Amino acid sequence: MSESLEQLFVKQLKDNQNIIHKICRLYTTGEDAHKDLFQEVTIQLWKAFPKFRGESKFSTWAYRVALNTAITLYRKSTRSISTVDYESKSYFISQEDYNTEEEEQLKLMYKAVHQLNDIEKALIFMYLEDKNYTEISETLGISEVNARVKMNRIKGKLKKILNP
Repeated sequence: MSESLEQLFVKQLKDNQNIIHKICRLYTTGEDAHKDLFQEVTIQLWKAFPKFRGESKFSTWAYRVALNTAITLYRKSTRSISTVDYESKSYFISQEDYNTEEEEQLKLMYKAVHQLNDIEKALIFMYLEDKNYTEISETLGISEVNARVKMNRIKGKLKKILNP
């Protein structure tokens, strides 16, 4: 028996939701904002899922959609988010609590990363997720050389922030 589109989406989202949580954490400061952004990214992923052709990994595609959604909402912080009634859906995605009690060094790193601009945040996030420069450049729509140059500048910027 083949999986429905909805079942396939739910499975992929569950397998990759930590990616979305990490992006949400980069672009928000409070728990409510984190949950709102997570919900908006999930909605955008669901809307775009029928167009996902599988030419890249789901995780790479989800990075792109999540980052674009986060950056768009970050830039248009006054925009209201429309809600959709999901009561009629038979599948619900349980949101796992994201552990906010991480080590002090991780908190300092996030604090430093929050001082970066939106593109720098996306780049450092993917770098910290062990994505290679090819994947980073494809996801962000920049050249591989540009990704490397930007990464070196970001590393220097973070060093200055963390070690003034």
